[in-house]
Amino acid sequence: MAGKRSAGLLLYRHTADGVEVLLAHMGGPLWERREAAAWSVPKGEYVPPEEAWDAARREFAEELGMPPPDGPCLALGEARQPSGKVVTVWAVESDLDPERIVPGTFEMEWPRGSGYTGTFPEIDRVAWCTPQQAHERLVAGQRVFLERLARALASPA
Repeated sequence: MAGKRSAGLLLYRHTADGVEVLLAHMGGPLWERREAAAWSVPKGEYVPPEEAWDAARREFAEELGMPPPDGPCLALGEARQPSGKVVTVWAVESDLDPERIVPGTFEMEWPRGSGYTGTFPEIDRVAWCTPQQAHERLVAGQRVFLERLARALASPA
């Protein structure tokens, strides 16, 4: 996994109760019964010379089946995951309707060793979450992006 890179977009919105972020529950049979640490920023791998920003927008469209939102973005930087992969994330303010997603799919052998190849959604659902909910749901290596977003939103413009 060393040397791999991913990029993604973390959508956020302001509500009467505060800020919420949009997370994606990872699809496929390995994640279907898990909630804690089974959610992610919508993201995906890229290989230079593709730029991280372009990859983040491409992966958003591939995973959610809709174009990424336009508008100003907040660079949340990079974070090395426990696997060694480096993830780069930008936050974009948007109020996406989770019912509109049409997830992309992938194929894998399942059950392992069965010889049967199934098609599974890359993500099986998305949800708006408070920062506390997001902290519980996100895979551990991506929680740093919640902290960075909170700092960026608290800073004067």
